[in-house]
Amino acid sequence: MKNNYFILLALLFSTTIMGQTYTGSKKDINAILKNAELFSSYVVASNYEQIANSYTDDAKIFPNGLDILDTRAKIIDYWTLPKGLETSYHKIYPKEIVIKEDTAYDYGYYEGKTKKVDGSESHWKGKYVIVWKKIDDKWKMYLDIWNGIRKKE
Repeated sequence: MKNNYFILLALLFSTTIMGQTYTGSKKDINAILKNAELFSSYVVASNYEQIANSYTDDAKIFPNGLDILDTRAKIIDYWTLPKGLETSYHKIYPKEIVIKEDTAYDYGYYEGKTKKVDGSESHWKGKYVIVWKKIDDKWKMYLDIWNGIRKKE
């Protein structure tokens, strides 16, 4: 019993430190977290079809500094890297996930690395908001907006 108390205390403490708040069924939250993890793996693998499949058919993305992209073709085109570039790392850190029936939102931070033709890497990070829709029992991104965070100088 004493061990269970310490485990519970450790879990509560770690959740408080990370500042994550998840509201909804555990099954749905885990599905969204898994989909975010898969999305990162698709970005690193340059699997543009799977990236596009992560979104609903009527999805819109809001890349920093660009117009809203609202078709599958535009989404694939956006995520397709120029020849010689590759994303060597991509990770999403949700701060909050809230599920209401078949709609959810989450926000948080992301980070990654892009490997350039000359072998150098650029590191980047930013913040995001995603609105999810549950379609045929699968969570997909409907609205995806993000922008970078600049280093203070």
